[in-house]
Amino acid sequence: MTGIIIGAYGVVCYLIFFATFLYAIAFVGDLPVPATIDGGPPGPLILSLAVDALLLGLFAIQHSVMARPAFKRVWTRIVPPPAERSTYVLFASLALIAVYAFWRPLPQVIWSVPAGAATTALTALFWIGWAMVLISTFLISHFELFGLTQVYNRLMRREATAMEFRTPGFYRLVRHPIYLGFILAFWAAPVMTLGHLVFAVATLGYILIAIQLEEHDLIGTFGDRYRAYKAQVGMLIPKLGGKTTKPGVEAP
Repeated sequence: MTGIIIGAYGVVCYLIFFATFLYAIAFVGDLPVPATIDGGPPGPLILSLAVDALLLGLFAIQHSVMARPAFKRVWTRIVPPPAERSTYVLFASLALIAVYAFWRPLPQVIWSVPAGAATTALTALFWIGWAMVLISTFLISHFELFGLTQVYNRLMRREATAMEFRTPGFYRLVRHPIYLGFILAFWAAPVMTLGHLVFAVATLGYILIAIQLEEHDLIGTFGDRYRAYKAQVGMLIPKLGGKTTKPGVEAP
């Protein structure tokens, strides 16, 4: 019965995540959904900046702190270990939902690209970025990354397997293709408003910090194998002439 409950919990958390992920595309791309990054009536500049910064800060803190091994060791004394990843995914999704719900638009235009080839290219980069994010999760282990593998193993009474170290697809070109995809999606905007720029700059700053934390954990797990991978493969930009001779993995 416990396995069934944990399994159902994992499925619900995953469905919430996937809906949140799809909404993120519409939110950033100003597609027709109830709330978008530039939608809604603008408020006072300073108050809007403060609210948006607080929302992004809360997401960054939750996303980074709950992913650290030290936090997990304490957290799994409260949450069953098979449900730990699903709980992390749930909290991350709730933090994003808060961003969608309470975001204050800042409609001042920073740049606007005239209709034409440049706009088409930026729009294509936007969709390429989101596709890269999703494809990269499947290259490493989509269902493990979002908690379904763990709850399924608990339901079937299977032992969890050790984290593999490998470099499939995009991971042979850059160490963090998921983050690269987000950067492309957030910055490829034909019309960049102040609110969108705040979002893009804040998330870029978070990504650069998160990479350092994740790579510290990966070196602690894989040691010299990850150091060699790090030396051979660019973080977010491919190294010219670089060759991957050792396997690697994206930290969840």
